[in-house]
Amino acid sequence: MDTTINTLESCKPTSNDVGSLAGNGPVSTVESHIPAVIAAPDATLGRHIARRLVEIGIEDVFSVPGDFNLTLLDHLIAEPGLNNIGCCNELNAGYAADGYARARGVGACVVTFTVGGLSLLNAVAGAYSENLPVICIVGGPNTNDYGTNRILHHTIGLPDFSQEFRCFQTVTCYQALVNNLDDAHEQIDMAISTALKESKPVYLSISCNLPGIPHPTFAREPIPFSLSPRLTNKRGLEAAVDAAAAFLNKAVKPVIIGGPKLRVAKACQAFVELVDACGYAMAVMPSAKGLVPEQHPHFIGTYWGAVGTAFCGEIVESADAYLFAGPIFNDYSSVGYSLLLKKEKAIIVQPDRVVICHGPSYGCVLMKDFLRELAKKIQRNTTAYENYKRIYIPDGVPLKSEPNEPLRVNVLFQHIQKMLSSETAVIAETGDSWFNCQKLKLPEGCGYEFQMQYGSIGWSVGATLGYAQSAPKKRVISCIGDGSFQVTAQDVSTMIRCGQKSIIFLINNGGYTIEVEIHDGPYNVIKNWNYTALVDAMCNGEGNCWTTKVRCEEELMEAIETATGEKKDCLCFIEVLAHKDDTSKELLEWGSRVSSANSRPPNPQ
Repeated sequence: MDTTINTLESCKPTSNDVGSLAGNGPVSTVESHIPAVIAAPDATLGRHIARRLVEIGIEDVFSVPGDFNLTLLDHLIAEPGLNNIGCCNELNAGYAADGYARARGVGACVVTFTVGGLSLLNAVAGAYSENLPVICIVGGPNTNDYGTNRILHHTIGLPDFSQEFRCFQTVTCYQALVNNLDDAHEQIDMAISTALKESKPVYLSISCNLPGIPHPTFAREPIPFSLSPRLTNKRGLEAAVDAAAAFLNKAVKPVIIGGPKLRVAKACQAFVELVDACGYAMAVMPSAKGLVPEQHPHFIGTYWGAVGTAFCGEIVESADAYLFAGPIFNDYSSVGYSLLLKKEKAIIVQPDRVVICHGPSYGCVLMKDFLRELAKKIQRNTTAYENYKRIYIPDGVPLKSEPNEPLRVNVLFQHIQKMLSSETAVIAETGDSWFNCQKLKLPEGCGYEFQMQYGSIGWSVGATLGYAQSAPKKRVISCIGDGSFQVTAQDVSTMIRCGQKSIIFLINNGGYTIEVEIHDGPYNVIKNWNYTALVDAMCNGEGNCWTTKVRCEEELMEAIETATGEKKDCLCFIEVLAHKDDTSKELLEWGSRVSSANSRPPNPQ
C-alpha cells in the first residue's frame, strides 16, 4: 500500500525521556499531568493511538497481553476499525507485523514491558533489515515508578528501566517513552511519521496508567495525519541523469538489475518504465523477486551468481555496463562474495542516491525520479537481450516419477508452480525453499516474499499469519522446512482462529538442511514430530483446518486437488516427507561457497 502520509522532521527522544529511563529524571505522576482544560471523556491517549493506526491503513494489530499493556489493549479493541490478533508469543507477533507490512505497507504489534519487548526484538531486527515500517508498541511501567529506585517485575532486578529502550535503539529508527500526557500526542505522531518516512520500525513505550486518561491534546477528531513529501534535488537529478545516460549510451551490451530496495523507494513502476525505454536485458536480485513482473518480454530471471537462473548470470557478468536499482550486496546475495562484477562497470541507484562507477555520488536524488528521467535520455539497446535469446535453452523437467516412488522435492515444486495465479502469494522460508521458490515463474499479480538479508529461521510462520491477514483475497502458499517450523509452529493456531485459508507445505527432511550444506554436524539433526497430528491438536475441533501427509507424487496430486477444491476455504497443512539429502543443486553450490567464505583464515597481523 502506498500511503499518502509523509512525515514531520525526525528527532531524537528528549533528554527528559532518556533521563527518566535511567531512573535519574523527575518523578512523573498522573496527578502532575491533570490538564487545566477539561477534555472530553473519550479524548484519551489509547483512543488516539487506535485512531492513528487506522488512519495510516492498519486494520489489524498483533499482540501478546501482559499486565503493563492490558488497558491499552482495551482501547485498541474498542476502535471499530481495528482488529486485535492475539498471538502465541511475541516473536511471532513481530513476524506477523513484518508480513502484514509487506502486503499493507505498514504493520503494528503490541507487547508488554521487557519480557515482551526483548522477545519481540529479533523480529524487529528482521523488519529493520528489510526496510519495513512496523510500529512496535510496548506497555511500560506506571509513571509513578520512574525515578523512584523501585524494583519492578519483568525487569532484571535493577531500578534502572532502560534496558529495553537501549536494546531497541539499535534496531529501530525512532524511540519514544510516553510517560507524560502533555507531550504524548507529539511523541506518538512523531514515531508513526518517522516509521513511514524512513520505512523502518519504531519503538513506542506507553506507561500503563496513561491510555485511559482524557487530555485536551487528544481531541475527539484529531487533526488529520499528513506529512510533507520527500523531494529530489533538481540540479543533482539533472547531473546524475546526464552522467548515467552518457555512460550507458556508450556501452555495447548493458543490462539492468532490480534490487530489494525498489520496494522502499516505491520505484517498481519507474523501474519497469526504464526497462521499456532502454530495451536492456532485465534481471532481479533474489530478494527482489516479485517486485517486478516476470512476464516482461526482456526479463531473463534471477541474478544470483552461480546459483541464479540459467544463462542470467552469464549475461549480467559479461555485460560492459550494468545498472543496479536498489541492490543489497552481502555474503548471501553474493554467494560467498563470488559475483564477477566490477565497480567500474556499475551504476548503483539507491533510494536517495546515485553512484556511477568509481566516479561521483549524487545525493538527494530519489530513485523513482532518477529512473523516470533517465528513461527519457537513454538510447534503446537490445544487444544483451538478443545474446540471451541466442544462448537460452528452455528449462528441463524433473524425471518422471515411478508409481509410488518416494516424492522428490523438484517434483513437489513442479506441482506448486501449477497452483500459482494472480490470486496467490508465495512465502519462502529460510532454507532450500529459498532456492526452489526462486525457480517458480510468478504469474502477473502473484505475491512473493522471503527474508534474505536477516535470514531468521522460523520467520515464515508469523509472516504467513500477517500477510494472509492483510491480504485476505490472496491465498498464501507457504513452503517451510521442518527445522524452521519447530521454531515458531505455535501460531498456526492463530491462523486457524482467524479463519485463514493458507496452504502450508511442511517439507520434512529431518533437520536443518541449509546448515548441513554449509557445515554438517549432529546439531543439524532434529527430533521428528508428528506434524499433522500437532496441527490437528491445535485445531482441536474448533476451526476450519485440514491436514494430510504425502509420500509420493500420486498422494501429492490428490492433496493439492483437495486443498484447491473441496478445502479451498480452510487452512490446509500438507506434510511432505522428503529424503534428508534431497536438496536443490543451487543449495549445494551456494552452501559450498558460503562455507568457503565463513572458513577464511584470519588476516596476518
